[in-house]
Amino acid sequence: MDQRFRQLFNSQFTQAHYEQYTRELSRRLDTPFEFRLAETPLFLSDDFKEKAVESANAIIEQLSDPALIERMKAAIPERWNTPGMDALPNLAQVDFAVVRENGVLVPKLIELQGFPSLTSLQVIQRDVWKETLATMDGLDVAWSCWYSGYDREAFLDLARRTIVGENDPREVILMDLDPLSQKTYPDFAATKLLFDVDAVDPTTLVRRGRELFRGDGTPVRRIYNRVVFDELINKGVALPFDYREELDVQWAPHPNWYWVWSKYSLPFLRHASVPRATFVSELERIPDDLSRYVLKPLFSFAGGGVNVDPTRADVDAIPADERHAWCLQEKIEYDPALQAVDGGGVKIEIRMMFLRPDDEPKPILAQNLVRLSRGKMLGVDFNKQFTWVGSSVALSTDS
Repeated sequence: MDQRFRQLFNSQFTQAHYEQYTRELSRRLDTPFEFRLAETPLFLSDDFKEKAVESANAIIEQLSDPALIERMKAAIPERWNTPGMDALPNLAQVDFAVVRENGVLVPKLIELQGFPSLTSLQVIQRDVWKETLATMDGLDVAWSCWYSGYDREAFLDLARRTIVGENDPREVILMDLDPLSQKTYPDFAATKLLFDVDAVDPTTLVRRGRELFRGDGTPVRRIYNRVVFDELINKGVALPFDYREELDVQWAPHPNWYWVWSKYSLPFLRHASVPRATFVSELERIPDDLSRYVLKPLFSFAGGGVNVDPTRADVDAIPADERHAWCLQEKIEYDPALQAVDGGGVKIEIRMMFLRPDDEPKPILAQNLVRLSRGKMLGVDFNKQFTWVGSSVALSTDS
């Protein structure tokens, strides 16, 4: 959205630049990408960056209120209620759509996650984009994707403290189901590259009393938790441990935050950047004009189950005992604020990513992730037929 850099980039862009970028990213991580990589980074303007930083920090501040957290704990299903929950999550994400209000671009909250994102991959994406941009006139800049005064080295230290803690990396695992089959595997490869932490399937772990071990006998002291519960539930995976039992293991983040800081949080928030949302179970009546709303399941990822054009019949069809797990949220209109080389507009979603090492009192806004779209929704599955869409990163000239 910084037009100076956008014009410089678009005027020099060739398909060879894109191929160089994607080839080098795959080479550096030694893995192909199952999700689409966008042809461009996002160049952040100073004014929008300031608004996004202020809004993200304000939302996290609201979510961190202990009294509110106690209310939101109602979202934790008894089957998955894990002992030892900490006061605040180690990782959290605040997703904003870029919209236009009164002629000005502003961030509007889409969803929240008390869960990891592509923490490590974004570092490598930034690195490779920086090298690619250095081949273009006027774009050889010390690009940053970080916030709160962090640079690359300081961010890596923060992320290491968050993911590994004070443990030997060999005794830390990135835990996800069948890691090699996950679309997010490039981030797992980046985590190994940057922090020497292996991705491990939980079904391969061995439990002895309160302790967990890898198959080769290495103890597991800390779990960088990437297991998405709806995948675990839908696949009916049998684990060697029960989440409800006490284990001698550190969680980063603790599994309960998956439920507590999620779309379930949306109806509790009050901020200019937050569209109003209401639990379906608490609707006094269904609005007459549903075209202004989106119907969302509270515990799904990657746009799963989101209904952008709900009808009264759709709302009525939600069973009474499930209505607490859905919300009706004011619809926002993404602005096609990024101009592609073909002249078309591209919609933007920017994820503001927070990290909190165990010894830090609150989550720290530290980096970002970007998704670009020309489809009806932002998820990769909704943009397969388009170019200038997919995964990217927002760059600015300082942190």
